[in-house]
Amino acid sequence: KAADSGFLNWIVREEEYRKARAEVIRKGVDLQGYTVEGTSIGGHETCIVVPELKSAFDIGRCLSRAVSQNFLFITHAHLDHIGGLPMYIGTRSLYSLKPPTVFVPPCIKEDVEKLISIHKTMARVELNFELVALDVGETYEMRNDLVVRPFRTHHVIPSQGYVIYSVRKKLRKQFAHLKGKQIEKLKKSGVEITNTVMCPEVAFTGDTTSEFFADPHSADALRAKILITEATFLDENVSIEHAREHGHTHLFEIMEHAQWIRNQAVVLTHFSSRYSVEDIQKAVVQLQSKVSAKVFSLKEGFKSVH
Repeated sequence: KAADSGFLNWIVREEEYRKARAEVIRKGVDLQGYTVEGTSIGGHETCIVVPELKSAFDIGRCLSRAVSQNFLFITHAHLDHIGGLPMYIGTRSLYSLKPPTVFVPPCIKEDVEKLISIHKTMARVELNFELVALDVGETYEMRNDLVVRPFRTHHVIPSQGYVIYSVRKKLRKQFAHLKGKQIEKLKKSGVEITNTVMCPEVAFTGDTTSEFFADPHSADALRAKILITEATFLDENVSIEHAREHGHTHLFEIMEHAQWIRNQAVVLTHFSSRYSVEDIQKAVVQLQSKVSAKVFSLKEGFKSVH
């Protein structure tokens, strides 16, 4: 029996090892009809890609997967979130892709223009892109069934998150009993028979303290199908006060605010480089016990203890 017990322990350890290795190799997560992938290591680089939306969020370095995304959403001007911008624009030009649309907080628009202008002068190349200064509460139509709105976040420099919404027309209730021909007749006569319904699909916070969880204006971010948010610190070795002082969120705070999370999935990002894959996995389990949303994490670039 002792031999059997040892053999079973070996199987369990082997299974845990294989799972950990699979998590290291896996580049992203598939959820709610979207793929969320990329790299996000606190202070080093953040770039999250959602290919189905043709969108990338922040660009600390120019990931090859980001180049094919037409839309880029910048949350704030720290280098680990914006440093890869010139390379992103230039690489798209190199591959003869159309100029991308880059969204920034209005307060950094002029500086971003200067940054790209300097690179154009130094490299003697054309760097074409559309720069959109989109403020909190404003709406931009990405395509006829997709819009984006920024929401306020709280970092040590000006910052904002983004919610991308799907847009569809829904027949008004008072016309629900009518048949197709009757509806068509009303439509032709100029009667407005539909309401526009906006459904929050994906929300990305970038770097922020936990304040945004309790902000009523963040409601759409917290009911989007997918919330991609930061959890820079994960354990008692770093205090919540330290996280707040540096404009970041501690996992314990997310757990405290669990009641506000109405998302179907939460993707944790931006962990400190002090953590291992196993530390991150433990954090996911802790949060999963507090929320009904499915919890995932992006661990690309982190080392396993195995």
